[in-house]
Formats: sequence, structure tokens, C-alpha cells
Amino acid sequence: MIYLDNAATTALRREALEAMLPLLTETFGNPSSAHAAGRRARAALDEAHETMARAMNAEAREVIFTGGGTEAINLAIKGAAWAGKAVGNQIITSAVEHHAALHTVRHLEKFGFEPVILPVDRYGRVDPDQLAAAITDRTILVTLMVANNEVGTIQPIADLVRAIRQHRGILVHLDAVQSAPYIAIDVRDLDVDLISLGAHKFEGPKGMGVLWMRHGTTILPQQQGGTQERHRRAGTENVAGAVGMATAFQLCTEERAETNKRLRRQRDRLRDAVLAVPGVELTGHLRERLPGHLSIIARDTDGVSVSLALDLDGICTSTGSACTTGSTEPSHVLTAMGYPEEEARGALRISLGRTTTDQEIARAETIIPETLGRMRAAAAAVTADPLGQEVIV
Repeated sequence: MIYLDNAATTALRREALEAMLPLLTETFGNPSSAHAAGRRARAALDEAHETMARAMNAEAREVIFTGGGTEAINLAIKGAAWAGKAVGNQIITSAVEHHAALHTVRHLEKFGFEPVILPVDRYGRVDPDQLAAAITDRTILVTLMVANNEVGTIQPIADLVRAIRQHRGILVHLDAVQSAPYIAIDVRDLDVDLISLGAHKFEGPKGMGVLWMRHGTTILPQQQGGTQERHRRAGTENVAGAVGMATAFQLCTEERAETNKRLRRQRDRLRDAVLAVPGVELTGHLRERLPGHLSIIARDTDGVSVSLALDLDGICTSTGSACTTGSTEPSHVLTAMGYPEEEARGALRISLGRTTTDQEIARAETIIPETLGRMRAAAAAVTADPLGQEVIV
């Protein structure tokens, strides 16, 4: 099997698993317990906070472990919205956000919040001037993704944040779930208030996330119960998961430059082979995109059928976000970028990862173009009448 769906999830790396195992077997105490077993678990959890903080140039007290990237995004958006309800009700986001953000913003609309959904250009980028024009005295939160999970486009975050910071009192949340393995997170340089991460995007355990919250920022906790995570996220902590996430993120941070260099080389090699097929078009920004991310549209094909055909040949790809697999609707990202529905249905996402080898790319650059060409030819044949004469459509 050649796994080229790392944007959906990654394998748990060996070092993270080895760091987790003692917390699942020997040091299994509740970190809130006062006895020795609890204290050992608390020490491991505290070290995980420290490790995550160092990798982001943050403070340990600013790190909140959650049950995944979706929960981190929900906590950031809902927590900030309800905390700011007394001074305003407008939340600004973009049309290409992950559903974890878009659905959360739409949910808050039921409670009197006003969502503003910014358009994007053909490459999936938000215009800083349009963002600035959307801000009013009722704006309390702007939530944007650093890089898109479907097409890999990187947003002009510095320009967008600069536009927001012309106004006082607006919280800024970044969804860095997809970008964290590839784009450095320095919370002091970014000048935002909240950042969400998901462990399984950088070879950490599934079901673990982090919300970084700048010290002094106020949100309304969304889970009631105990005093865990400094009263911000109730519930007995997943110590093993936190340690595994922190271990994976530290290693990812240390290896990022080298990994990105190799991924760009491998991606560009595969891109050239795939785009040589007639009717195949690259989606997303040409340059400002994640290093291992290749997203295309193959005209006159169905992306689901292409992905299934590749699966039979031992290559794992996807049509877009794994969180919308099974949906009959075309990608909301591609339609927001201006692609007609019939074209958007031909989407294919190929995403490389740290463990992708040159040998795998060599095989993929043969099989994927052959599959695309074969399926486009089959689709063309369907448009011919029984006598073999082409039907004009």
C-alpha cells in the first residue's frame, strides 16, 4: 500500500507510541490524585504542557489539551463568542474553513450571533481589504484557517492579522490543524489570541488536540465539571495522549525544515506527472501551498470513482476532507473558489507525509496518471452513441 492521504490522518510515530505506553500501563494514575501514582501522572502531564509550549514559543499555562482539533476549534469559537456577547455579536470567518469552524459559527447564529462569511479568490485566499471592510463595532471574533485542508492553500495570515489589529477588542483564532506539521507556529510573532491543533495530523494520537490561548484572554468553558486544564476544560486528562501529542509535535518541529524540503521535491515530481494528463488542473495556490499537498480536478471524471480505482491499485488518496466522506455534495471549498459543481466532483487530493518514500512516488507517478487517463477515456466513451458517433454535449 502507498499511503498518500496524510492530510486526512497520519500513522502514530514510534517515538510517540513509546512515550505513551508507560502512561497506559505503569504510570496510570489520575493526575488530580494526591498520592504518588497521581503525582507521577501529573508530572508527565505538566511536562507535556511544557513541551508543547516550547515548540510554539508559548507559556505552559497557555496550553489546553482537548479531545482533538474539532474540540479545540469549538472551544475557541464558542468560548470566545459567549465571553464577548456583552459587547458584540459578529463573528467573521471565510467560506473555505473546515466544517468544524463553519458549522460552529452557523450553530451560534441560532443564539443571536451574526456570522460574516468572507469570499475567497480562485486560489482559496481571503483578501485582507475585504476582511477589513467587514469589521464593525460589533465584531468580537475572527476565525480563519492557516492553510486549507482540501486544496493546501496558505492564507496571507500576517496581512489578515494586521487588518484585524487596526481595531481594538477583537479576538483572533487560527485553525492550524492542517498547517501545524509544515508551518512553524510562533505565537508571539503571529500576534493572535487562540490557535487550534490536532495531534493526528503530525503523527500523534487520534483524539488529542490543543487549544493555545494567550494568557489574559477570556473564554467561556464549554464543559462543566472539574477544575482540569486550569478550569478551562473539565474532565480527567488523557495523560498518555497528551504525552504522545507533545512528543510527536516536538519531533515534527525539529524535523520540519528537512521534511518540507523533501516533500516539495516529491510533490513537484508527482505534480508534473499528473498534470501531463489532458484535462487535469491543479487547484489551490500555485506557490503558497502546503509542501506535501497536491490537489487536482480531473475533468469529465468523478473523484470518488478515481479514488476507488486507485485504492484497487494500492494507492490511498481522497476527494477532499475526510470529515465529509460519504457526502453527495461537491466540495464547499471548490465551489467557494468558483468551480462549477460538475467540475468540483472531479476533485482528487493527494497528500504526502514524512514517511513517504521516493520509491512510492516513482510508482505513484506511473499509476495515478494511467488511472486518470483511463477513466477520462471511459467517460468520453459514455458520451458516444451506440453507433460509435460522438454525441455533442
